[in-house]
Parts: sequence; structure tokens; C-alpha cells
Amino acid sequence: MYPNLFKGECTFVAGVNTLDMLPDITLPEVAFAGRSNVGKSSLINALTNRKALARTSHTPGRTQQLNFFDIGNAFLLVDMPGYGYAKVSKKQRADWSTLMRSYLRGRVSLKCVFLLVDSRHGLKDSDVDMMKMMDETAVPYRILLTKSDQIKKSDREKVTEDLQMALKKHPAAFPEPVLCSAHKKEGIDEIQDIIRSVI
Repeated sequence: MYPNLFKGECTFVAGVNTLDMLPDITLPEVAFAGRSNVGKSSLINALTNRKALARTSHTPGRTQQLNFFDIGNAFLLVDMPGYGYAKVSKKQRADWSTLMRSYLRGRVSLKCVFLLVDSRHGLKDSDVDMMKMMDETAVPYRILLTKSDQIKKSDREKVTEDLQMALKKHPAAFPEPVLCSAHKKEGIDEIQDIIRSVI
């Protein structure tokens, strides 16, 4: 199914910072969330075989809205605002949180959220807060352990085991994380296959 899905057109649809700006529901949606600088933009670019579909930056908090991309007229990829960045104002953090919660709760076309976690650091409090939000809104999600090329094999096994234990407490989470690296292309095929299966 969709063998050439990630080789076709990728089109920017909309940037949304209020709910009334959400595009009409026409296709299934798959969203990507994660802490600022977790490597979300790099991973999205690797998945879509693009260099700049999602803008990468060394400045945390660059993604400040829900960005919708049409992937091959088969599904919408949604790049969610990065969270956990201290230099963003309290009001902006609250606005982002409200937007994300409302989107997660009310979007019937949302099939899966990929929650990116830096494999070098494991779960942070802000990641757990995001997981609780998705549990509450009953959105199925999967953990992607990013930057896997930057940790030793023994550390990979430990962070995976620790995460598997943590995921048992989260009913909306898929029990197995996926190790991935945008730089080394590790896990990219597996994530693409997951997307094909949910849309």
C-alpha cells in the first residue's frame, strides 16, 4: 500500500495558531511532537526525502504553530510546536498547550502522534506531561528515540528498557519505542511503514 508515498509531492497546506484556522478534514493526519531541539524537523525531512520541508534550526522553539503538509495527497503530516523551552513566555507556553490539547481532543482525522524523545537523555518531565495529555485525549501515540547514532549500544538498550517500563503506565501509548537517526537514516523505513499502516 502506498509504495511510493514518500517519493511524491509534499506541499505546505497551512500554519495554524488558533483552532478556527484548522484546515478542513479531507485526509488522515499523522502528527509529530517533541521537545524543542529534539530533532523533529530533521526527522520529518528525512522521512519525506526533503532537505527543507520542515525548517531545521539551532534555535529552540522555532516551530510555533501547527504546520500541515500534504504528503502525496494520501495524508497530512502535522508538525506540532516544540515544547519544554524555558525562554518562551508563560503566556506563549499556555497558548501552545491550549492549542495542542484542543487539536488532540477534537481532530477525528488524527490517526497517530509520534512523540520524539532524545535517546541521549530519555524522558523529561515535559515529555511525560505531553504523554498524559495524549492519554487524556485518547490519541494513539508512539515514541521515537531520536539521535540514536549518538549513543553507545549499551546506552541504547538501557534507554529502550527504561522507556518500555514507563510506557506501561500510559494507556494510549504503543508499548515499543523506535530508535531512529535522521543523520544515519536509522529507523526511517520502519517509521514510514508505521505511517502507511495507520493511514
